[in-house]
Amino acid sequence: MIDYEYPEYEVVRDERRCTVCRLCEKQCAFSVHGFADGRMTADPAQCVNCHRCVAVCPTHALKIVKSDHCFKPSVNFTADLMHDVYAQAATGGVLLSSMGTPKNYPVYFDKLLVNASQVTNPPIDPLREPMEIRTFLGAKSETIGYDEAGKICVERKPTLTLDTPILFSAMSYGSISKNAHEALARAAAELGTFYNTGEGGLHQDFYRFKDNTIVQVASGRFGVHADYLEAGTAIEIKIGQGAKPGIGGHLPGAKIGEDVSKTRMIPRGTDAISPAPHHDIYSIEDLRQLVYSLKEATDYKKPIIVKIAAVHNIAAIASGIARSGADIIAIDGMRGGTGAAPTRIRDNVGIPIELALAAVDSRLREEGIRNRCSLVVGGSIRSSADVVKALALGADACYIGTAALLALGCHLCRSCHTGKCNWGIATQNPELVKRLDPAEGARRLVNLVTAWNREIKEMMGGMGINSIEALKGNRLMLRAIGVTEKELEILGVKHAGE
Repeated sequence: MIDYEYPEYEVVRDERRCTVCRLCEKQCAFSVHGFADGRMTADPAQCVNCHRCVAVCPTHALKIVKSDHCFKPSVNFTADLMHDVYAQAATGGVLLSSMGTPKNYPVYFDKLLVNASQVTNPPIDPLREPMEIRTFLGAKSETIGYDEAGKICVERKPTLTLDTPILFSAMSYGSISKNAHEALARAAAELGTFYNTGEGGLHQDFYRFKDNTIVQVASGRFGVHADYLEAGTAIEIKIGQGAKPGIGGHLPGAKIGEDVSKTRMIPRGTDAISPAPHHDIYSIEDLRQLVYSLKEATDYKKPIIVKIAAVHNIAAIASGIARSGADIIAIDGMRGGTGAAPTRIRDNVGIPIELALAAVDSRLREEGIRNRCSLVVGGSIRSSADVVKALALGADACYIGTAALLALGCHLCRSCHTGKCNWGIATQNPELVKRLDPAEGARRLVNLVTAWNREIKEMMGGMGINSIEALKGNRLMLRAIGVTEKELEILGVKHAGE
């Protein structure tokens, strides 16, 4: 059989340093490394560039490099497209990919600059002045009254209180390991924020983290029951996901072991397939019924989140959701990560989160309903600067997913859908899962968010702002560079120099 392609990566081994300890062989779930005739061998065709072997090699004898083999250049049929054609010609299958799209679409966060105070509005020193980064998510009271004693009376609606404007986004048990879920839960509890179960239900061991848990209700209703709804501080209805708008989810049966089966309430070894639509939601009126059904089921004590993918008519959709009774709208941009998605969907459907967020915030303000719900955004929030810019564009808080997995050790090899994650994150293989220590993972997550919090305070101080509330939707604090007039109009910001 003809092999139509040269391996994408090459394994470079320094024979002078290699002690033939065979640790690389033991650590690679993709069977790249082998041992024969007293020396180590490698099959580069199996390498996904996860760097596990490089990280564990005690003598630094290994490195993975991009192959310099090339096709004849073509602007139309690039090497990536040729690779995809060869793969589908060989298998007849739909291409699957993990994590966010690697396509070179504009990243508007990188085209936005933050303003800084100088003389007339001096900056604030966060080391010596109080800086408030606590935020509250949920519908705001629309009326204020007074009781007979003259005290202010406000209708108290269920809200989430976060000590940081950062939450851990939805990643289901099944798509990621139990140890990864535990690390996220532990970190959320320590940081005073929340993690999201995703659509895979909640493992019984994690009910103790209920005060820091958001439970998700997706089209497949996996693991949804009365105790599950009570186990979260908020409930998220998942309509869409940034990496795969308009389609459902698929967790292969190979990942449905005993624990995942019990948690998701499906037979062991069977594929977990979420339909593309909720079969009881075909309009905003239908969505409203589900929102209030969940509120009734939880005695109106929990905020209801509706999660949607960023698509071209996002502002109108969000307006309808705000009117449906949802307390929080979560918007997931097209660069968001995923455990598995059809490659063509991931790389060609949806819009960037920056444009979606700006459009939604503007629409809700124009219609006078911005106080009816909070906005949480995700989809490649990569740094504290992205958080600050998202808040200034109108977000109340940000979901992080890929950045959180990087903190746990992920090297973005984009092979989550294989279930062979060498870092113990996107796998259910017990031998691989145990490579991730939940306590150490939680410590690294806490370190990451703590560092971001400090940077957020520094940037706020530089702007002369001492409260997250003063930053939200404050687009005067942003200037754009290298964007078109239409993009400026949608983002609602001025160009640098104006």
